[in-house]
Amino acid sequence: MALIVQKFGGTSVADTKRISAAARRAIREAHNGNQVVMVVSAMGKQTDHLISLAKELCDRPNTREMDMLMSTGEQVTIALMAIALESLGHKAVSFTGAQIGIRTDATYSKARIRSISTDRMRKALDEGKIVIAAGFQGVDDDFNITTLGRGGSDTTAVALAAALKADRCDIYTDVDGVYTTDPRIVPEARRLERISYDEMLELASLGAGVMHSRSIEFAKKFGTIVHVRSSFSDNPGTIIGPDVERVDAPVCGAALAKDETRITVIGVPDEPGVAMRLFSKFADAKIPTDMIAQNSSAKGRTDVSFTVQSDDALRARDVVAEAVKEINAERFEIDENVAKVSVVGLGMTKQAGVAQKMFHALSECGVNIQMIATSDIKISALVGRDDAVTALRAAHRAFKLDVELTEEERSKSAGSVQIPSDSFEKGVSTHLISHLTGMEDVVVEGVELDDDQVRVTLYDLPDRPGLAAEVFDKVAEGRIIVDMIVQSVGRDSLANITFTVPREELESVTAVTKQVCASYECHSEIDSRVAKLSVRGSGLRSHTGLAYRMFKTLSDCNVNVSVISLSERCVGVLVDKDHGAIGRENLQREFANETF
Repeated sequence: MALIVQKFGGTSVADTKRISAAARRAIREAHNGNQVVMVVSAMGKQTDHLISLAKELCDRPNTREMDMLMSTGEQVTIALMAIALESLGHKAVSFTGAQIGIRTDATYSKARIRSISTDRMRKALDEGKIVIAAGFQGVDDDFNITTLGRGGSDTTAVALAAALKADRCDIYTDVDGVYTTDPRIVPEARRLERISYDEMLELASLGAGVMHSRSIEFAKKFGTIVHVRSSFSDNPGTIIGPDVERVDAPVCGAALAKDETRITVIGVPDEPGVAMRLFSKFADAKIPTDMIAQNSSAKGRTDVSFTVQSDDALRARDVVAEAVKEINAERFEIDENVAKVSVVGLGMTKQAGVAQKMFHALSECGVNIQMIATSDIKISALVGRDDAVTALRAAHRAFKLDVELTEEERSKSAGSVQIPSDSFEKGVSTHLISHLTGMEDVVVEGVELDDDQVRVTLYDLPDRPGLAAEVFDKVAEGRIIVDMIVQSVGRDSLANITFTVPREELESVTAVTKQVCASYECHSEIDSRVAKLSVRGSGLRSHTGLAYRMFKTLSDCNVNVSVISLSERCVGVLVDKDHGAIGRENLQREFANETF
């Protein structure tokens, strides 16, 4: 007998007709001899309606009371679903998050799951009942109702699948799988047959709305196979698991995050501990930051730019205003009219020229890039919001993401989606398995040191469309392999670009840099005594405190950070080569308890 978790989103339970259709899907699985747990969201636009009611009374409602209010939407759905199942002749029981025993921290509106008790669910399943669980919610240690954030029903479903050691977690939604990008924006987008955990995690965090990024953290950590399917058809959907769809493709998908806000802190003292003090403020406020770009120092001062989601912009303004005073920076600027376009793929690590291709695509359609941030499997470009859709379509077209798999490619990627019975224990540390506590705590895969790097910074380049493409064309002509790329916001219509290359490329990159400086009448700095420190894991960006802990650890051992790269699976920083070993040693000690 298999155990299946089924999650139904708001559009899948928007009215009683759709609730009945979802109930029949659950009964079909039960008739096949399986135990079934259903996780449901609030009906249709109910959550939006509840928020609008609160906003009629207060512009900034109390977050505890907002969680109390919004949790009622799922409570309505679970009761109606139980009624529907029983009317169709099957025993069922509904549970709120509190009744199941989903314990969270006390971060209202963005709570993280600490533990799940499975006793009550297993008793009901053993009695032959279909269990209906309210998604999106839990309780803290003081029994206050908490919510997990928008899209949190995905996280509830995968977390329950992990806790119950389910055979599969089916996510039913209004689309029939994961697409190469949003098909509502790019009609030629293609449904992926499968996608790896790491790729899906990055896409989800970068704006692909089909899955909640924290749910993919759970799936990867606990080895849970996730099947994204349509509520309205029996199409095959998309499997999210350990394997990629195409081993030879550099990019598997593109994402657009329209609701981004850029913050630039100007005139930051360039000394150890400053980054830690700045980002500790955002960690304390539970505001995730992304696309961090730090200029190289000039006259002992530097500028730091980063992005936050627009929902956090109002709180972020208060936080950064306080931070500027504390770190003795000159001032800050905020731009709320920006968007982030990204491409993702594990194949980037094996193919050169991926960034160059993306920059060319945006250049050819006249889109100016304001910031660039890369990791080993993603490239993100910050653009004006008015250019966002054009940029997404250009990136999707450049990597031919609409091209269907050939039969040969399909046969290579085909295989069983079942995971070995012991893979659950292989995917996560023993204390998580034994106690199912700290379920959403960060898990670090390791700390790495690469002391074979050269940093190149180009200052005062003309900030215009095509800049990045032209610069990296010259780099590509020298057949130079590029690692980190950061384009930071400049001043007076000028931009700065920093990138790293292997030390063996020093002579070649020095020649290329001279050509670039002659072409643009800019100046440069080449530092061959740098090292890159990386902390790898899952969900590192969404765990707002991890980057702060990394910066604080380096600050405590007097290691200064010059460049920062941030993604869901890696936080990387450049430091002086002489400080690389001591930095790694202290980071390994700091994250020893989270490393497996």
